[in-house]
Amino acid sequence: MPRLSVAPRAPFAPLLLAAALLGGCASLAAPASPAAALQAADRLTWGVEASLPAALSRGATTAWLDAQLRADSAPLVLPTQVQARIEAMTISQRPMPALVADMAAQRKAANALTDDEAKAAERRRWQQEMTRLAREAAERHLLRAVYSPRQVQEQMTWFWLNHFSVYQGKGLVRAMVGDYEDSAIRAHALGRFRDLLGAVVRHPAMLQFLDNAQNAAGRLNENYARELMELHTLGVDAGYTQHDVQELARVLTGVGVQTDASRKPPRLPPRLQPLYVREGVFEFNPRRHDMEPKTFLGQPIRGQGMAEVDEALDRLVRAPATARYLSTKLAHYWLADDAPAALIERMAQTFQRSDGDIAATLRTLFTSSEFAQGAGRKFKDPMRYVVSALRLSYGDTPLMNTAPVLNWLNRLGEPLYGRQTPDGYPLSEGAWSSPGQMATRFEVARSLGVGRPDLARSPGEEAPAGAPAAPSGARAVYAQAPGAATLSARTRQALAQARTPGEWNTLLLSSPEFMRR
Repeated sequence: MPRLSVAPRAPFAPLLLAAALLGGCASLAAPASPAAALQAADRLTWGVEASLPAALSRGATTAWLDAQLRADSAPLVLPTQVQARIEAMTISQRPMPALVADMAAQRKAANALTDDEAKAAERRRWQQEMTRLAREAAERHLLRAVYSPRQVQEQMTWFWLNHFSVYQGKGLVRAMVGDYEDSAIRAHALGRFRDLLGAVVRHPAMLQFLDNAQNAAGRLNENYARELMELHTLGVDAGYTQHDVQELARVLTGVGVQTDASRKPPRLPPRLQPLYVREGVFEFNPRRHDMEPKTFLGQPIRGQGMAEVDEALDRLVRAPATARYLSTKLAHYWLADDAPAALIERMAQTFQRSDGDIAATLRTLFTSSEFAQGAGRKFKDPMRYVVSALRLSYGDTPLMNTAPVLNWLNRLGEPLYGRQTPDGYPLSEGAWSSPGQMATRFEVARSLGVGRPDLARSPGEEAPAGAPAAPSGARAVYAQAPGAATLSARTRQALAQARTPGEWNTLLLSSPEFMRR
């Protein structure tokens, strides 16, 4: 295995792509400066990297932006080794219902043992396998973030995973998160919000995490109904009442999970049989559903089973409060904690006019003058910091060992699927700019800067002889124009005093400029 290094690239490769990105912005008729163009490339991907393709020219900008906002039109080409690693994962080879059924059966068998020592051993093995499945999902997410050409889709996948957050430690969620991310989130990350919301509502990971599997007529559980309005759609200040929470919880009764693949459908009276739904692990049991009429957000809902859920979701998605709430979160994620109210209002109008088209709402953001002028305003959360550092330092090197990277995310306080509360990780600067956070980021910067050959080796593979070579990606982008022009005089002065390539990299990855996008 060769040492970690990034081959020198044509110095104008990043500039050409960056100009292409800015060229898609209708508000930027005048040619952008090379430095501003490079910043735009850094903001619209998970992070600039030395091997950005030089194929794009200003004449291809509209097509590039269209491809990014329609992920299926951009070929998903990952490095061969990376793709092979993903395809070899259990979560890639086995469907989620089968995994969940197996893990549920293993847990049941372990709990049935009468010998305490044997029971403890089987429970440990079950825990280890569950943790391995969740770790596969996290590794796959990380590899796609670093290497996928569908960079906007990958960022929106992380955004929606955080918006519709589930905690891997709850129940059987660890066996579900890989499918949850792929089938519910990534597949709809740039589509219609109504489709995304519907996929989340029907996914067992969300239903188990927020206890809706226990929600039944006469035994109401309001957890999911409350978060569905407060966190997922309307926002906390939308003016709904506790009565609305209760009514939505009634709508959601019977919407649950069935992990026993061998269990036959329940015996139901003839009038309820057509209402029963079983799709993989998802189950709607009409016997557990409150079939009485309901009033939700001031309008009636007739008792009709799962059709009630669709009616309630339609009502939530088309509420003006949902458009404003989601547009605010998107603007805060992509632009700044204090994104302009006028821009948010234009995004909300697009959202409503397009019936919740996520890509159209993003286009309003990306082509705005506020976005064009907003470089350097958004402080990076840990995921953004780590992935952008990887792309810049090792964008040409297939990562075969992600364990150190996942450990960094744990230490920085933002592990994938690790938020225990349903509100998702905070995205504001104040949440991630503490002295302790900065000290840990400096350790990550130093580790990446001097060279981590273990990242390119599969676990257990023997290390090559000799000292690791410091990666050259950061210098290829920022040691000369246009990258150097994006750095302050103080940062350039500090870099000029670096004694080694590794020290130069460490200083760049620790700089105030690299902490922002």
